[in-house]
Amino acid sequence: MLTLVTGGTGFTGSHLVRRLLARGHTVRVLDSSPGLFANELRDAGAKIEIGSVTDEDVVNRLTSNVEQVFHIAAVFRQVNLPDSTYHEVNAIGTRIVGEAALRHNVSSFVYCSTQGVHGDIKTFPGNENSPIRPEDYYQQTKYEGEQEIAALVARGLPATTLRPMAIFGPGDPARFLFLFRAAKRGHFLMFGDGETLYHPLYIDNLVDAFELAAAKPGTGNIYLIGDAQYYSLNDLVQAVGTSLGRAVRIIHLPFQPLWLAATACEAVCQPFGIEPPLFRRRADWFRQNRAFSIEKARLGLGYEPKIDLPTGLAATANWYRQHGYL
Repeated sequence: MLTLVTGGTGFTGSHLVRRLLARGHTVRVLDSSPGLFANELRDAGAKIEIGSVTDEDVVNRLTSNVEQVFHIAAVFRQVNLPDSTYHEVNAIGTRIVGEAALRHNVSSFVYCSTQGVHGDIKTFPGNENSPIRPEDYYQQTKYEGEQEIAALVARGLPATTLRPMAIFGPGDPARFLFLFRAAKRGHFLMFGDGETLYHPLYIDNLVDAFELAAAKPGTGNIYLIGDAQYYSLNDLVQAVGTSLGRAVRIIHLPFQPLWLAATACEAVCQPFGIEPPLFRRRADWFRQNRAFSIEKARLGLGYEPKIDLPTGLAATANWYRQHGYL
């Protein structure tokens, strides 16, 4: 099957591309940068083009004759960009990719959104009907992307939207690395009581969900995708320590000074185009609850997470060691 994966050289997209190639699919990749994996994926047979999902000509050309599209590309974690860039890529870019897919009559379209559209979950476990309360420009524009997809579904696009939890696994040099480095040191600074709930998602489980979603007729359904269980931050940190064979001492500190420092850091760095080492979205990790039911995905997609947290953390730790991150 001829497949287009946007964002295919990034952490999430590269795992999907590898899976698709292993299945024997022909894979086109559109990404704004080569990332860590472009050469590896080219060697494996992927056809990679560096470009933007906002470039209508490029998107239209790459979508020609394609049977399925996985739209993963997004601006993420780049604090020194204007909010308008997030809107242009995450919302308008999603419309451009979706319109091209509709024009070329693809058989399935899977949009990768985020559980972050629900913001801080007040009643848990949350589900797909929990209030939409995005708390930053990334979450807001991903939800705008969902709205673009809904409008295209009404015109006939066979689309399914996935809202992944906190993705982690081998190949990710960002999301969980600070946890592993702290665990290796043997202590972790926890801002707040550490009872905030966190819902991890091992990358292979997410790729399973991508495949299941593409195999079902897309009718605009939305599914939250996560591992089978969510954890308190205290328990997550200890689980990371266990994966490294280290006991971790958790040192609890008040949250408010961290939030003020993050706000100040952003204010100082942004006028100079500097990526701040600390920012509010990172600080929010310590206080925003992320805990959801995955029952709808179980029933609607046949999704069942196969990799549990200890197994996923062990594989991630091995990758970090092998590539010199620890």
